[in-house]
Amino acid sequence: MKRIFLVEDDKAIAKNLMLLLRSEGFITTHASTQEAARALLDEMKFDLALVDISLPDGNGFTLCTEIKEAQDIPVIFLTASGDESSVVTGLNIGADDYITKPFRPRELVARIRTALRKGKRFGLNFDMQGLHVDTASGLVKKDGREIFLSPLEYRLLLLFINNPKQIITRGRLLDELWDAAGEFVHDNTLTVYIKRLREKIENDPVSPQIILTVRGMGYRLGDKHASE
Repeated sequence: MKRIFLVEDDKAIAKNLMLLLRSEGFITTHASTQEAARALLDEMKFDLALVDISLPDGNGFTLCTEIKEAQDIPVIFLTASGDESSVVTGLNIGADDYITKPFRPRELVARIRTALRKGKRFGLNFDMQGLHVDTASGLVKKDGREIFLSPLEYRLLLLFINNPKQIITRGRLLDELWDAAGEFVHDNTLTVYIKRLREKIENDPVSPQIILTVRGMGYRLGDKHASE
């Protein structure tokens, strides 16, 4: 059974989350402060952490870094803020995902299971066609210059990097991607996000070499050795 480390200071939210996670077969350990979380990190091993960004004795950003250093496990932020800058900060310091309160139980469980499947594959360096991605830090560069990706664009790129030899169907992308408001991404908007991502990472977005379209099936990552 997987062990979930929940760091949440709201007692009502923590109680409901623990009941939900236990009903889904997870072993859950709860801490309500940064100090208590640090003590538990020294005593126990976990498979994933759910961390509230706002804590009474600090913030989740600092704790995320400490969790990654101590146990190198996936971290999902719980945040009451839909502010994009907070989300980007979290992803850039190494968080694997975020979810905005109030959230839907099935959505949270789905994200937990996705993060557990991917595990340590996030700690990769990816280079292709002048694109460099350091997935441990969330840094993305094109031809040596840092570029900004929205949280959804970055998550979309990680899906391709973590599945380099697979054709990823539009249906799977729609299942795994969520926009910053916590809603499902619709089919038409998925096309827009693919287009925007290509405009930022491709040498020629009209003739992409990194994210390729497989007609009638979906998309796949290009051959790293093609045209290099």
